[in-house]
Amino acid sequence: MSSSQTSKPQSRSRTILIVDDDQTARYGMRRALEDRYRVCEAESASAGRTALARENPDLLLLDIEMPEESGLDFLRELKAEGASPLVIMITAYGSEKIAVEAMKSGAYDYLPKPFEIDELRLVVERALEHSALAEENVQLKRWLVSEGQFGAMIGSSAAMRHVFDMADRVAPADVTVLIQGESGTGKELLAREIHQRSNRARGPFVALNSAALPEHLTESELFGYEKGAFTGAAAMKRGKLELAHRGTLFLDEVGDMSLATQAKLLRVLETRRLERLGGTASFDVDVRIVSATNKDLAAEIGKQTFREDLYYRLRVVLLQLPPLREHREDIPLLVNDFCRMLGAKHGRPDAGVSPRAMEILRAAEWKGNVRELKNALESAIVMSRGGDLLPEDFSLSGPGSMVQAAREGDFLATDDFREARRQFEVAFIKRKLREHGGNVTRTAASIGLHRQSLQEKLRELGIQAERD
Repeated sequence: MSSSQTSKPQSRSRTILIVDDDQTARYGMRRALEDRYRVCEAESASAGRTALARENPDLLLLDIEMPEESGLDFLRELKAEGASPLVIMITAYGSEKIAVEAMKSGAYDYLPKPFEIDELRLVVERALEHSALAEENVQLKRWLVSEGQFGAMIGSSAAMRHVFDMADRVAPADVTVLIQGESGTGKELLAREIHQRSNRARGPFVALNSAALPEHLTESELFGYEKGAFTGAAAMKRGKLELAHRGTLFLDEVGDMSLATQAKLLRVLETRRLERLGGTASFDVDVRIVSATNKDLAAEIGKQTFREDLYYRLRVVLLQLPPLREHREDIPLLVNDFCRMLGAKHGRPDAGVSPRAMEILRAAEWKGNVRELKNALESAIVMSRGGDLLPEDFSLSGPGSMVQAAREGDFLATDDFREARRQFEVAFIKRKLREHGGNVTRTAASIGLHRQSLQEKLRELGIQAERD
């Protein structure tokens, strides 16, 4: 049986709605399609709205030129509401400019009159294939959420699955989202995936970190400015709000935004209109705001450092990302994923973690959360000699100090004195070798041993180092 034959039963279940004021045109399209699809009709945009709710079609064939309300206006309304089937615009001959405008407004394709029957069938078939793939993609993403994956984020713990499920449900709803969580928990990754699953996915994702900029720069970066607005404003600059038009603006560390800037942002959210600094004219801006903070904004309201009205504007939906120490069961999953990714990056496809090292990683506090875990693993992969990463491969200072604290207890917890001393010597010498790039001569000098004595100790402990 051919592939075209096997796809027919699925095609018959598809519903197509034709919205066209020309009865003859509707009849022609119906006759061309009804042998393969369920076809229904509407003679106007108003009747089309009723038919959409009643029939729930998979595809809409929409005429642009209709007397009461144009198909283009109807299309824009559908896309603004978010829950719209794929739309193919039917245009008059020579209306290419309008067709391009329709595509920009969200139409999947267009078909100029007069068209051949085979051409109509082909465009419809391609659109429905695209729709089927999109549905499969949605189902796959939902399955991945149930399995503990949300875009680039992973976590099979109950806490992370709850966050993923909430984010997946809120993504298609065009509402503001506030993500709360400590530094390094993945707030921007979550925001990006919400954008990718939203109806604005084809629009821009623009990020602004309020904590990374001085107050005066935050305002100019957010709202933009006109030429001459202040000293140094040599030319007009579009702000992040304007750049994110029809997309998503991610406001990272929004709790660090000044009260003056908060007031201006609130006005934009209320009016959906923007005015650049130094400007006199305002203009419409269509932006979804996803914000993030590592602060307790409710407490900041009590301190009068954050506006209560803005808080409720930003947190229509609140997502709370837990710190890594509250879902330690995800650490092995994260470690294995990072080892695969970072091993490929650094030419170490064999990179893995020994059971003892994994125990230490699970026990560490990770005050820097997932970001710190990733950095510790990358450092260990780069500095290790190969094979599975061992406890002593992890940095003994800086962000990895909590790994050090967990590891220092290894030899202290050992009952046998000689084994405890051996573990200490291995860790100490490996650390010093790393500090000196594996050079035995420099390492020996730094720890007060002769070169030959250190070489003997290396052989005794089974430690390999470059020969010099």
